[in-house]
Amino acid sequence: MLNKAEPLIFEMSTPGHKGYSLPELQVPKVDQGNVLPGGMLRKEEADLPEVSEIEVVRHFTHLSSMNFGVDTGFYPLGSCTMKYNPKLNENTSRLPGFIWMHPYQPESTMQGGLQLMYELQKLIAELTGMDSVTLQPAAGAHGELAGIKVIRAYHENRGDFKRTKVIVPDAAHGTNPATAVMAGYEIFEIKSSPEGDVDIEALKEAVGDDTAALMLTNPSTLGLFKRNIKEITKIVHDAGGQIYYDGANANAIMGITRPGDMGFDVVHLNVHKTLSAPHGGGGPGAGPIGVKAHLAEFLPAPIAEYNKDEERYYLEYDIPNSIGRMKMFYGNFSVLVKAYTYMRALGPEGLKQASQYAVLNANYLKKLVSEFLHVEAPERFAMHEFIMTPANIADTGVHTLDIAKRMIDYGYHPPTIYFPLIVAEAMMVEPTETETKETLEGFAEVVGKIVAEAKANASIVTSASHMTRIKRLDEVKAAREPNLRYTKS
Repeated sequence: MLNKAEPLIFEMSTPGHKGYSLPELQVPKVDQGNVLPGGMLRKEEADLPEVSEIEVVRHFTHLSSMNFGVDTGFYPLGSCTMKYNPKLNENTSRLPGFIWMHPYQPESTMQGGLQLMYELQKLIAELTGMDSVTLQPAAGAHGELAGIKVIRAYHENRGDFKRTKVIVPDAAHGTNPATAVMAGYEIFEIKSSPEGDVDIEALKEAVGDDTAALMLTNPSTLGLFKRNIKEITKIVHDAGGQIYYDGANANAIMGITRPGDMGFDVVHLNVHKTLSAPHGGGGPGAGPIGVKAHLAEFLPAPIAEYNKDEERYYLEYDIPNSIGRMKMFYGNFSVLVKAYTYMRALGPEGLKQASQYAVLNANYLKKLVSEFLHVEAPERFAMHEFIMTPANIADTGVHTLDIAKRMIDYGYHPPTIYFPLIVAEAMMVEPTETETKETLEGFAEVVGKIVAEAKANASIVTSASHMTRIKRLDEVKAAREPNLRYTKS
């Protein structure tokens, strides 16, 4: 039944069907032409679908069943950290005192919300080793932009305008160079060493008095912890640059080590990856940033503060050299409630344990799939994720995309594919801490089945997927010509 094709709701329209009922009008009728400018009035009725309430409910229920999420299956999307969001987080974010809080109401009536923001800032500062935190940015990439703008403001406030370059390793997330360009910087990419670390000699050659910052992800997108991190941060600091920590992979280090202790000056966290708020999917999200003390005066306002004498929480707008606002009001509050709930529910030891389980799961799965596919850096201990490729079955003609499509037939969301770009045919697998041993073993078993299929009859794999409503798409056309307009025939 659920496998049937689902039409657009416009195609379901039947004249006379209606899914609403309005009460009798209790105010005098008004001629729209008398109250609205003529140019804003429709010349013909809107072509809205005419459907009954049950048709609407069934339509959207069918559509929801076509979706795939962490609540419906294993979702090992490397670098995206699709970890389970405990439902307790949802419950607290929907407490009446939170959902009815309005940004324009007096601070005296929203002390609980402000206290949560203040305490969350302190918790994130402790978790990352930073001195000050702002909750304003609305996503990880938004946090990146805020962080780099803070670094730019720091240099310019000191009269140092010659720093025009941001260094980005080739194992960075794609958002890093994009962020730096948006902030007005030139990008200088440095290669990784054969072992997957930052090439120290290349870094020494790259830094200079024009270096504004180094943007670094640790662990990297190869799932490897930078063994020479202290040396890296010292080289950049000695050149007068600042160090930006991309916190997208922080789920591997919570409670174990901190960017602030490694020498980073700015850090952002993707709360959906690290603190178990739902993944954005377009939002709302949150990407708080933390900074060392020398950068605090540049943070975007407002920041939640506490007045001990008056025993009240308040929003501080008077930040002397602030880069300005990054978002209306003070961030996506309900998302922050979920992050706060997660941190308070687990506590310091629980957060540490979550990271330990994430690393354990990644290494266990890496070992299991290495029986079937090539894995990168087999001699290195993986952090939260690892890279596998079909290099060992290249003679079958099966590529990464084929394996990813075949995984869908077996009920699994594919890993991130063809990223990082420095590994040919990459599949980036991140199981997270919330998956069971049995789930990991089941996934590895499917990888083994697909490899066996590739060797026996590769066309089964290269023509996948077979079990989905929509078969293999023209990936290039879908990406470059996303024509989603509906036109009634």
